[in-house]
Amino acid sequence: MRGLFPRAVKTARGYFFAPCGKEVNSVPTQKKIDAVAEMKERLSRSKVAVATKYSGINVAQATELRSKLRANGVTFKVYKNTLARLALRECGVEKAADFMEGPTAWAFSDDPVAPAKLLSEYAKDVPFIQIVGGVLEGKPVNAAQVQALASLPSREQLIAQVVGTIAMPLRNLVGVLNAPLRDLASVLDQIRQKKEGQAA
Repeated sequence: MRGLFPRAVKTARGYFFAPCGKEVNSVPTQKKIDAVAEMKERLSRSKVAVATKYSGINVAQATELRSKLRANGVTFKVYKNTLARLALRECGVEKAADFMEGPTAWAFSDDPVAPAKLLSEYAKDVPFIQIVGGVLEGKPVNAAQVQALASLPSREQLIAQVVGTIAMPLRNLVGVLNAPLRDLASVLDQIRQKKEGQAA
């Protein structure tokens, strides 16, 4: 009579009731439950999540890519598509699951430009990496939209441009204010040299 009645299975998050007609083995494991919860949290905390195909990439290339992404504040993680679909659905962006086909890795970041830019640059040398879509500010985006993000200046570049724009007038102002001081210092130095010459 196995499977005729719901069966309660205890997990760290409480009891899970297996539906009628389902084997207990089909109940999600704690590891899978935690993986879905982890991806949901990353989706909610990140401004962007970029989905990529990575079939064919070797261990050395994957390690190098993760290192480059991590150095720029990007988390790169592989989730099973079935679990990723659950997380996307529970976050209200289930349409982003339409982009997933085959092994899919996700890049999460608070910088909406960094993952797209870094992955696009890396894909030039390692064609196994292919951007297929993602989630931007809680909305699904396709591959073309993610590639458009890659063409934008990075956050650091934007900050440098803004600071440069602000600093330029300030440098000019400081130059104007310092000019009389430089002239005065030059005059004082000439007087000092003259007195030293007279004393000699």
